[in-house]
Amino acid sequence: MTRPLLITDCDEVLLHMVSHFGEWLSEAHDIDFSHGTSDFAYALKRRGNGELVPREQVWPMLDAFFHTEMNRQTLVPGAREALATLAEHADIVILTNLNHNFNEARAEQLGKHGIWHRVVTNQGGKGDPVAKLVAEFSPSATVFVDDLPQHHDSVARAAPNVFRLHMIADPLVASITPPASAAHARIDDWNDALTWIQARFSGVSLEAA
Repeated sequence: MTRPLLITDCDEVLLHMVSHFGEWLSEAHDIDFSHGTSDFAYALKRRGNGELVPREQVWPMLDAFFHTEMNRQTLVPGAREALATLAEHADIVILTNLNHNFNEARAEQLGKHGIWHRVVTNQGGKGDPVAKLVAEFSPSATVFVDDLPQHHDSVARAAPNVFRLHMIADPLVASITPPASAAHARIDDWNDALTWIQARFSGVSLEAA
């Protein structure tokens, strides 16, 4: 009998990123970061003149953060313990939207926090890579966890039989972000998420939950 499969994002699901990105922008670039918005393109302002940082400059800054500042990222409470519990009976893959050259660094970063699972780097929508992982593992059930609504949309189209859990670990971002319409549930705490995931793995239907 095949095991269930958990496919989970990393940033703002397993590791905090948004608040640390803001700290670094302030220290290194004199930029104020309003992380009370889910769209980074409208969140960065230069402290000297208050001008919005152009969208085309935001993503290189985010890339630079991952090049030099991954050590800042802290563990989301309950994440390590929940994954350890799930790993007793399930396979786990961490699907993270970073350039492929970050694959080893991300795996090492998670390992330092006691999380040792296969890491798959990706760009763009996560639907296709999720579908490929499902085909590879042929799991009894699959749960996908991510903080971004667009990835739940993508997975719903490419792998509709996958259970989709919307989770945002940063409290401020969570407070202003509605539940993803394509997700089956929104849970921002790993203790509650663990119970929900275990129920899906055990075959409990969403209607019975």
